[in-house]
Amino acid sequence: MSADKKNSQVKEQRLREKLLPEIEEFKASRSSLQLATKNAAGVPNASYAPFALADDGFYILVSELARHGTNLKESSEVSVMLVEDESEAKTIFARKRLTFDAHASIVDRDTQVFTKGVAALSARFGEMIDNLSVLKDFNLFKLTPHHGLYVKGFGQAFSLTGSELLDVDWKRDGHHGGAPKVEAEIAESA
Repeated sequence: MSADKKNSQVKEQRLREKLLPEIEEFKASRSSLQLATKNAAGVPNASYAPFALADDGFYILVSELARHGTNLKESSEVSVMLVEDESEAKTIFARKRLTFDAHASIVDRDTQVFTKGVAALSARFGEMIDNLSVLKDFNLFKLTPHHGLYVKGFGQAFSLTGSELLDVDWKRDGHHGGAPKVEAEIAESA
């Protein structure tokens, strides 16, 4: 193995060791996620839902009466975003955010997965979940991410891939070429 390749692997490992705990902390600090769903005809809808994170994905409890509840039943592909609150952001133009493409699957009520998902939501949101989960128009969905992007500021976008989104790649080229030197140095020291 060449010295350059080994050096690159060491840098990637250090990046993972710094970023993954930060991403986990960010996910834990958010209570709701933004959803981009579409119906069977492909008409998009933006919405949100409170969520709980478990070891096998994100769980949301959604009413069929809500447009996104119907959409998730019609189309299992969903885009999700967890975003820093405007009041917490250093700048409105670069709010910290985690976006990912996911597969949404409805969880059957008489399963251990349903019990697990409701328990995770209940631990986070209390009695309201216990009350909603018994209503027949509410469905539990498990969102399983398959590709993500974590943005922590200007020039600091990181692609997340692999099982459980644990493979991190710094998107140095952004949308229009390389990251400015100052921002690259900030990201390297992050």
